[in-house]
Amino acid sequence: MALQVGIVGLPNVGKSTLFNAVSNSAKAQASNYRFCTIEPNVGLVDVPDARLMKLEELVKPNRVVPTTIEFVDIAGLVKGASKGEGLGNKFLANIREVDAIVHVIRCFEDDNILRDEGPIHPVGDKGIIDTELQLKDLESVEKKISRTEKMAKTGGDPKAKREYEILKQCQEHLEQGRNIRELNLSKEDSVAIADLFLLTAKPVLYVANVDEASIHTGNKFSEALAVAAKEEGAQVIIMNNSIEAQISEMEDPADKELFLSEYSLTEPGLNRLIRSAYDLLQLITYFTAGVQEVRAWTIHQGWKAPQAASVIHTDFEKGFIKAEVIAYDDYVKFGSETAARDNGRLRIEGKEYIVADGDVMHFRFNV
Repeated sequence: MALQVGIVGLPNVGKSTLFNAVSNSAKAQASNYRFCTIEPNVGLVDVPDARLMKLEELVKPNRVVPTTIEFVDIAGLVKGASKGEGLGNKFLANIREVDAIVHVIRCFEDDNILRDEGPIHPVGDKGIIDTELQLKDLESVEKKISRTEKMAKTGGDPKAKREYEILKQCQEHLEQGRNIRELNLSKEDSVAIADLFLLTAKPVLYVANVDEASIHTGNKFSEALAVAAKEEGAQVIIMNNSIEAQISEMEDPADKELFLSEYSLTEPGLNRLIRSAYDLLQLITYFTAGVQEVRAWTIHQGWKAPQAASVIHTDFEKGFIKAEVIAYDDYVKFGSETAARDNGRLRIEGKEYIVADGDVMHFRFNV
């Protein structure tokens, strides 16, 4: 599944530094000047999962393949972007294509790093980007309202009338300076705006980029951001992007472990970020485990077995017969597929089975 998370923020807040840290397939240029990132950088990121390592230990396969998420480093946005200021149009086109947003916000003071927006103000910075995205969404919503209004009022079509009502609701919400995701529209109602790919409808995760002294406890800036994020039901992750970039460049696990211990960290903050982004997209993982390969597969929560099989190959879904399923905990408890089977913990599930996070699966199919 090619799912993308866009890294956004004002210029010089640490976006590209964060991208350098999370990406294991590309390195973005990180410099102290505006619009350093023009074309979006794209990198595949392995999703850290201790369960995969445990399965490797038990199965001893020829290779191990983790699941991944694609991160996109998007050009910095400025006030007026919705009207084309800076690289606004390019920024907004790039962000429209991603599935979720990681919004990096500066939560540290440093006179050596340029900042045109005045004193450090995380909530204000969040508001700048929120406003630009809301203005662009409002433009899209109003255009569709003008197209559907006559049909809704004179056509007698209940579907058109409901669509018009939802669009007006979105318009009012945006005019109040609120994001569409806060409306919590049902799946049925979301159809009315699905074709607009609204920017503020995308799920968001905030990264408070703090100084070294604040990586464990945060600071007054990150605390203010957390309060603002809570109002829209969003999560804030506290990180020092420069430290994370240094950790990511270390190839020797011993060196990395020593570096982490110096900062009293049990794992890189990136691991939390990647897992949180994964959860933000409402994704889960199932595994296939054999001597040739142990592999993690990404699917959406609530997918049934044939849909889950399709991420391996579309033929698996078309010719789906049954799925052999062992819960991860049972696999670990008994130590192997054979032992789990012998103890009655291998189940045969059909087309209506909803795959659970951590399931170890084999699919029976016929094409």
